[in-house]
Amino acid sequence: MEPLAQRLRPRTLDEVCGQQHLLGKDKVFRRTIDSGRIPNMIFYGPSGVGKTTVAGIIAQNSGMHLHKLNGTTASTGDIKAVLADVGTLAGEGGILLYLDEIQYFNKRQQQSLLECIEQGTVTLIASTTENPYFYIYNALLSRCTVFEFKQLNAQDIAQGLHNAAVRLGSEQNCEIDMAPDALDYLAHSAGGDMRKALGNLEFAVTAAPVQDGRRTVTLDMVQQVAQHTAMRYDRQGDDHYDIISAYQKSMRGSDPDAALHYLARLLEAGDLVSACRRLMVTACEDVGLAWPQIIPIVKAAVDAANMLGLPEAQLPLADAVVLVATSPKSNTAHTALNAAMADVQAGKTGPIPRQLQNKHYDGEDAAVKGQHYKYAHDYPGHWVEQQYLPDALKNAHYYTFGDNKTEQAAAAYWERIKHRR
Repeated sequence: MEPLAQRLRPRTLDEVCGQQHLLGKDKVFRRTIDSGRIPNMIFYGPSGVGKTTVAGIIAQNSGMHLHKLNGTTASTGDIKAVLADVGTLAGEGGILLYLDEIQYFNKRQQQSLLECIEQGTVTLIASTTENPYFYIYNALLSRCTVFEFKQLNAQDIAQGLHNAAVRLGSEQNCEIDMAPDALDYLAHSAGGDMRKALGNLEFAVTAAPVQDGRRTVTLDMVQQVAQHTAMRYDRQGDDHYDIISAYQKSMRGSDPDAALHYLARLLEAGDLVSACRRLMVTACEDVGLAWPQIIPIVKAAVDAANMLGLPEAQLPLADAVVLVATSPKSNTAHTALNAAMADVQAGKTGPIPRQLQNKHYDGEDAAVKGQHYKYAHDYPGHWVEQQYLPDALKNAHYYTFGDNKTEQAAAAYWERIKHRR
């Protein structure tokens, strides 16, 4: 028997749960589809959010001859078989190619579609779970309109589950009674994936005994089926980079609650490396000179986490993440280095000043003999005015003291030393 998700696919756009930014009655996407003039499109978004379903509905209502290919298994020969219908009776009403997981097609395979798309002999609807601007050949991308399908929220999932329960009960001639807390748990535990939610529902319904012509699905049943949230996470995909970006930005933004949320998502996915690396980066980049002692503290927490491994690693990491998030912030050193790097990359360097060079003799052509280096410790306050930058940059200024307590204390100290009377 087909999986429930396949059997219960919506048959019209109005039955699709979610994606109202595309499917709403007043939206450009919906009006275009309803017009019957189907353009070349690329659907981009996570799995289980309706990309294939919407493409199938469009195909069924288009009147065109439909071909379905999957980028994980299709070959160039399969593409040629589709193109063979061009100009034949089978392709008289037009040919619609639905290509799932197009990101797995190599450049040559994608290029093979260009001519027929350009001529309008084939209409392409492709879908991908990866960013199309990174994975799809530019020439093909420029001939298509990209539409983003968003992750479903729990309300969308709950509506889909309710609809599925009604249809499943009709299939089995048995009413499906879902406890509200069971429906809520299934909706939240699916991680925005309708396919996953329907699979869990089918499993729970199958296990529910029939009593008085109905099957009752309880919270305990669905908790046994969906013990862990189906969190979206692919260490090579967009979700990975979105999570670690949000993790670092939450610490930088001094929000410990959000930082702990994203840490929890990383640890639930088993990504200890990213959790530790971004934590260390944030301590150096964003706390920095506002409290430089935090760097060895966070390093010790990271070392402890790697020594302990999961799940115990969460203990030192939680401490360190809260510490970083609630610490004063300064990026003055990072900003100063960026400015210095920009000058170096622009070729602004020049010879090292003579007094700083690691040689103690001069050639016969030297206008001034001797190194004339001033040893700072021989002077009051362990400082003496001296040129350290090359001549081409001798007036360059990169670092400015931050307004935090630590850097202002250093600023006051050097103001006193360098401007003593």
